[in-house]
This record gives sequence, structure tokens and C-alpha cells, in this order.
Amino acid sequence: MQYLVIAYDNEGALEKRIEVRDAHVEGTRKLMAEGKIIDAGALTEEDQMVGSTLFVDFENDDEINNWLENEPYVVNGVWNMDEFQIVPVKLLPKD
Repeated sequence: MQYLVIAYDNEGALEKRIEVRDAHVEGTRKLMAEGKIIDAGALTEEDQMVGSTLFVDFENDDEINNWLENEPYVVNGVWNMDEFQIVPVKLLPKD
């Protein structure tokens, strides 16, 4: 099932975001190659990263939860999980 994920950063998390960004990008690219993450990007305000948005395609809640349990921005407290949003969507096919 496809979802839009909206994840704002915790206040003051920019330094931590930058520290763990390489691990986050590496994991994201791996899941993109597997077709689990369709697209992803940073949310910005005044040219500063303040969160993330992703289009994902996971089979079930267990897959989403497994991703989140290992996602560097979750593990390292970058994303504000109190305001984390997962919204079901149906994306327009690329073909």
C-alpha cells in the first residue's frame, strides 16, 4: 500500500540530522532500489532542512514498523515522532 510520510524534525535537531544524514540516505537509497521508497526529499523553511517527506510502498504495518525501527532519523531522535504522519495515497502511475 502506498503512503505519504510527513516527518518534521525535533526542535534543534539540525546538527543531529547532518551527523546521521549519510546513514539515512544510504538506507533510503537501498529501499528505493527495492521499490519500498518511491521518492523522498527534505522539507525546508528559509533554506534550512526541517523535516522529510517520502512516498513509500509497504505491504503492511509490520514492514512500516520495521523500517521505522531502523531508520537513522528515528533512532537518533531527528524526527519528531509525536507529529509523524503516515497518510494512505494512490500515486499516479509513471507509465
